Amino acid sequence: MAISLVKGQKVDLTKGNAGLTKVIVGLGWDPAEVKGGFFGMKKAANVDCDASALLLDANGKLSGERNLVCFYNKESGDGSVIHSGDNITGDGDGDDEQIIVQLDRVPAGIHKILCVVNIYECESRRQDFGMIKSAFIRIVNPSNNQELIRFNLTDNYSGKTALVVGELYRHNGEWKFSAIGEGTHAAHVDILARQYK
Repeated sequence: MAISLVKGQKVDLTKGNAGLTKVIVGLGWDPAEVKGGFFGMKKAANVDCDASALLLDANGKLSGERNLVCFYNKESGDGSVIHSGDNITGDGDGDDEQIIVQLDRVPAGIHKILCVVNIYECESRRQDFGMIKSAFIRIVNPSNNQELIRFNLTDNYSGKTALVVGELYRHNGEWKFSAIGEGTHAAHVDILARQYK
């Protein structure tokens, strides 16, 4: 049974899950319904959300371009974090994008893996997170497909163009997860990443 988190909550990942060396970070969302259409509601225009992972050192800094794993750089320099590919609509059930983390291969110098989502071309398309619904992040054990953690993003993020969703982090030799759920402004993941350089 998955642990359902609330904003600000932290939970152990590897402690109590013996042998857990690899996780899938799944992110999902759906276009929100807007007024209009035959029945009074219609689906909003496609919102292309992009999931990314920032591998941060002990000082919370992004040390090197290869430590930003995103739609244009699908693998960290050490190969421990891999992006599954870009989903440009958010249609369908389940995860829209996935990031695979090989916990036992993450270099010792990396202390946090920050999971973020931003809207592609948000400025030219005039889009923000008020145009999506049912957003979530979940952690899955790929060896048995068990969902370990789920964090549903229930806050109103209207006007925000980027979300810091959560982070995997090391603590006393174990991996934990922290549900963050903070909205911010960044027109591109590179702009968001600059805050950590």
